Amino acid sequence: MMHVQREGAGESEDRGFREFPEMLRADDLVVFNNTRVLPARLFGRRSGSRAQRLSEQNPASRDFLAGKVEVLLTRQMEGDPPVWQALVRPGRKLGVGERIFFGEQQELTAEIVARGEFGERTLRFEGDFWGTVNRTGHIPLPPYIDREDTAEDREQYQTMFARELGSVAAPTAGLHFTPEILARMRDRGIETAELTLHVGLGTFQPLRHEKVEENRLHLERYSISAEAAEKLNRARAQGRRVVAVGTTTVRTLEFAALQAAEFRGQSGDADIFIYPGFEFRVVGAMLTNFHLPKSSLLMLVSAFAGTERVLAAYRHAVAERYRFFSYGDCMFVE
Repeated sequence: MMHVQREGAGESEDRGFREFPEMLRADDLVVFNNTRVLPARLFGRRSGSRAQRLSEQNPASRDFLAGKVEVLLTRQMEGDPPVWQALVRPGRKLGVGERIFFGEQQELTAEIVARGEFGERTLRFEGDFWGTVNRTGHIPLPPYIDREDTAEDREQYQTMFARELGSVAAPTAGLHFTPEILARMRDRGIETAELTLHVGLGTFQPLRHEKVEENRLHLERYSISAEAAEKLNRARAQGRRVVAVGTTTVRTLEFAALQAAEFRGQSGDADIFIYPGFEFRVVGAMLTNFHLPKSSLLMLVSAFAGTERVLAAYRHAVAERYRFFSYGDCMFVE
């Protein structure tokens, strides 16, 4: 774990994450994201009235016309029947009105009801949605993990706080924590709280515009319980520091703070894009992994710690062979 100070002339320090509990202040409030990764990669077969007619006329074309389709669920929009935004491949061949069938007995069907940019589609599902997803879905491992997912990934690619199902990627700063680390935090009397932000395209999409302010992030579902809101309001009123575990936690806290002066039990969709110049209202320290270049996550960390300081820290990380990305090392910025 690299230790970075937001202010002052001190250089980055190389520490071990096992030291994290003792680096916290006794009155800190540490906030975690308790989202759980769902098996969001689904494989099905396309169909539709046009494809069906042509395949009946020319059986040799059936495999192409009703061919394999990969769907990555990214955000649930409605609940009954479930409607999801998703990335679909091959996207160009799938238009509004076409259907995709999942499961050996086609027990789940999705109709494409809208198109979006960059291969996005809105899908309305009918049938045994959660049963089919749980039986046949795949954990969407990051693309730089060059292997197929396994049954073990359903638990290993989760934080120990993972409870609320809905993410397509793990909030990776939370992967560092173990029961022993939490026990030492409790022994020091450090208060903790949990919120939920379901990780979707808003977290990991690349920035597509040269001008930073022209970029927009996708909506991601969040929720803050009344209990967590009470803890946050009390900590702020007492002048205590709020420590966010992960960039998703940072974004949720700062988005909620822009909606009202005080936290409350609330849920909705967050699309906050934090880049240098942003005024942080809640977060006083953060734990985060090392992120991809040209990503919104790196922009957020730069906004928090200062661009030059973060770039210097990343140069140090490369020189000292820190591990980057989901299963990599971390940085504590205070």
